[in-house]
Amino acid sequence: MEPIKNNGMRKFVFIWVGQFFSLLGTSMSQFALAIWAWQITGQATALALVALFNFAPSIIVGPIAGALVDRWNRKLVLILSDTASAIGTITILILILFGRLEIWHLYIIGIFTGTFQSFSFPAYSSTISMVLSKEQYSRASGLLSLADSISNIFSPILAGFLIGSIGVIGILTIDIVTFLLAVGMLLSISLPQPTKKVQSTTNLFEDSVFGFKYILKRKGLLGLQLSFFISNLLNGLAFTLFTPLILLRAGNDTITLGTIQAAFGVGGVLGGLMLSIWGGPKKKVNGIFLGGAASYMLGVFTLGIGRSNIVWLIGAFFTMFFIPTTNGSSQALWQSKVPYELQGRIFATRAFIAQISSPIAMAIAGPLADNFLLPAMEEGGFLVPYFNWLTGTGPGAGISLLYITISFMGILVCLGGYLFKEIRDVEELIPDHDEVSK
Repeated sequence: MEPIKNNGMRKFVFIWVGQFFSLLGTSMSQFALAIWAWQITGQATALALVALFNFAPSIIVGPIAGALVDRWNRKLVLILSDTASAIGTITILILILFGRLEIWHLYIIGIFTGTFQSFSFPAYSSTISMVLSKEQYSRASGLLSLADSISNIFSPILAGFLIGSIGVIGILTIDIVTFLLAVGMLLSISLPQPTKKVQSTTNLFEDSVFGFKYILKRKGLLGLQLSFFISNLLNGLAFTLFTPLILLRAGNDTITLGTIQAAFGVGGVLGGLMLSIWGGPKKKVNGIFLGGAASYMLGVFTLGIGRSNIVWLIGAFFTMFFIPTTNGSSQALWQSKVPYELQGRIFATRAFIAQISSPIAMAIAGPLADNFLLPAMEEGGFLVPYFNWLTGTGPGAGISLLYITISFMGILVCLGGYLFKEIRDVEELIPDHDEVSK
């Protein structure tokens, strides 16, 4: 089947609506189950393990999932991914109804659903590539970012409001309904498959590492991916320490924390809306690097120097406002350069490289702050004479200094990409896949 070009955006929006409600339902369930887990255990470790068991499969299984996406019908893969998530939610619902749910059940179900969710990104991305024209890729990424940001803002509010009236059982039921809606919309439309024969081998391992080999052979794409790896590592450090930064500097004011967290969501929503209307810059590399640099300069740096609510609100807003442009420009570039029949493997590899930095950042952030930066910026700390003028001293000053350092490192990473011709001119040096096939 040939890629859909006529009415492609209408088809995309149809899929997007189903996925948006599914995402909203999933986020509400995760929030409600986090409350349940906290009430049962009273341990932050339990919540962290639930998140870990959902997240880890996407790293471990991702490259294999991408290889299978290129072999299988992508519409079927999307349906199976959503169905697996529904099965997990139904299982939890049944266990609650019979009074048998225990915390370890969430670990097992998290592994199951996380494994199938690792198929979702490569299948969804490669399907969108074929449904839309390449001029529409950035706008589509803006809508995807918009959906994610809206769900992040409203799912905790909705779940918090509903949990008192319909309980966890009611929220899980809503989640199941949203899954059915998403699957129903997928079943009701036709989606294209690559016309070219998939370049796969009989060896699944070889197909799984194909994405790494493909990227390594193309210096421009490799450079872009390495810049994202470093940026994600820096962002992981910053976001892991965001809560202690605000609580320490604001005297444990949880209202301030919640308000600033909402500003992240508002920035993401407006940034995604802007990209969906604008479509991003013509030269996608500019969107990637200038958007990233602006996020660090106006966002992360402002959070670091902030000592009042208004400054933190501005920093949080601009941190997320430019992210849709950066991510959307990157996604559009890769969708244009990578042949349809290879996108499952390549996009799964991209996700693997991006996500692997998250646990690294989580492991580094706590010890770095607790054992070095926080004491170094307390009264009498050895860094105080050098940076007191910038961050002040006392609770949280050490994390503020880290934020400022991260902002400068991030700006250097983003703008440093312009120093390398292979990266700067990647759009000209690597032809679009549809031009190669002509």
